[in-house]
Amino acid sequence: MSLDTGAPTLHQQQRLIEQWRADNGGSYQTWFMWDERLKNFRSIRRGLQAVVKEIRENTFGVAYRGSSLETVVHSIAEQRQIFKGADHAFLWKPKLRIPDIYESRNNQLAFGRFLDTCLCCEREDDVVKAVQLLDSVQIKGLGPACANLLYFLHPTIVPPNNTAIVKGFNALFGANVKLGRWSEYLAMRRRVIEFNETHRKLLSNDLGAVAGLLFDIGTGRYALEAGSSLSVDWKADLAKVNQESTAAAKARQAASENDQSHTQVQGWLRDLGLSLGYRVWIANNDKGREYAGGKLGDHCLTELPQFIRLSPACDTIALIDVLWLDPGSGKIAMAFEVEHSTSIYSGIVRMLDLALGVPEHDGSTFFLVAPDAREQDVRNQFARPAFSRVGELDVRYISYGELAKHRDAIARFGHGAKGVLAISTPLTS
Repeated sequence: MSLDTGAPTLHQQQRLIEQWRADNGGSYQTWFMWDERLKNFRSIRRGLQAVVKEIRENTFGVAYRGSSLETVVHSIAEQRQIFKGADHAFLWKPKLRIPDIYESRNNQLAFGRFLDTCLCCEREDDVVKAVQLLDSVQIKGLGPACANLLYFLHPTIVPPNNTAIVKGFNALFGANVKLGRWSEYLAMRRRVIEFNETHRKLLSNDLGAVAGLLFDIGTGRYALEAGSSLSVDWKADLAKVNQESTAAAKARQAASENDQSHTQVQGWLRDLGLSLGYRVWIANNDKGREYAGGKLGDHCLTELPQFIRLSPACDTIALIDVLWLDPGSGKIAMAFEVEHSTSIYSGIVRMLDLALGVPEHDGSTFFLVAPDAREQDVRNQFARPAFSRVGELDVRYISYGELAKHRDAIARFGHGAKGVLAISTPLTS
């Protein structure tokens, strides 16, 4: 079909979609309405779970052939003409050393984390953030072909992507998308979703339908006359996506620095507690963090004592950053909350739950550990009326600087709580 010269009207767009839907040889009839199409979604999800598991366990291998990924992509390539050649992007090309997810362990892990995140998340923002993070790693030869994997996880969020779809998009929208760039794919995705929303009654929540239309335009099955594109401001679209990606990168950097500092201080407290002979508990959600060539939870308790597990407040207590327990009685001797940059509110609430919810806490000392520059901020927050009940607890402040300066000496010459108390100051008068 050829559209009239001039930007197509809404009626002309609808007419094109209607003709495409009725075309027995078009992708709507041959693929989108194909009975077998939906059956592969579940198997592809299971296959990607196997890929993630093998990457995590370092059994994935160093080649595409025979890998769990080949099995997944082969299932996708079987999805008729729209995915023909889907495996090309993932084939190991040794002379070019692309895609670099077979011989580079770090890149392989980044790819695994990307898939794992997208397998677990449901929200559009989380999927886009996962894409932005993968793009920031700049894995050679691994680009928006991954959208074909994501489509089978999130068909209402991620449209498929290949050469014909991009050509069809460029023809319909008067754009200049380049196939191998994530930023351009994300900008294209936005326009595709907008177009799909406009024609939802003729298309589908499943973005495979609109991708099929673009595919058939891109292969020349439907010809658009010169000057008949929708003429979107493609440069503005791309600039907006790039701006958002830059902002996301800065946010990730700030969060990473915060996490690293927080984890480092937890690690100091872990090692100091172990050196002083205490049994150490690391917060449940932090045990798996990487630290000093291992995990933060290494050499620490894997479960809390029974008297804490029986407490209604156990789930909250288990999230306190670091606990030191007496090796004989199992009672909590010291509790530490590391407050790198956030409000002290949640940490105080967890300490209150420990103090009020576990009678055996008697004798415990509570510490807020924060950067030197945050001392006054911590004291100001602690003085708020909302924390008046906390005044009954023995809560003390330790600065990062004091901990960094004295921790080795305390570990070497200290005994019990004496050294830690010496470098702390009370938060209550």
